[in-house]
Amino acid sequence: MRIKELREQEGLKQAELAALLNVRQNTYSQYETGKREISIDILISLAKIFNVSADYILELTDVDEPYPRHN
Repeated sequence: MRIKELREQEGLKQAELAALLNVRQNTYSQYETGKREISIDILISLAKIFNVSADYILELTDVDEPYPRHN
């Protein structure tokens, strides 16, 4: 997963991103280390925060552009 890379590119600390996601810092840390699986809701939130697709976060693509949104 690319969440650590994305977080660092944005200059965010784990605690800052955890606050945006409304989770504890240690929970977010476990997402980055793979000790805890990310829920779909958190994955969607991360994709919106970083303006990338969930597939990019999950390393299913190297294209970092988000998909067009459905209205």
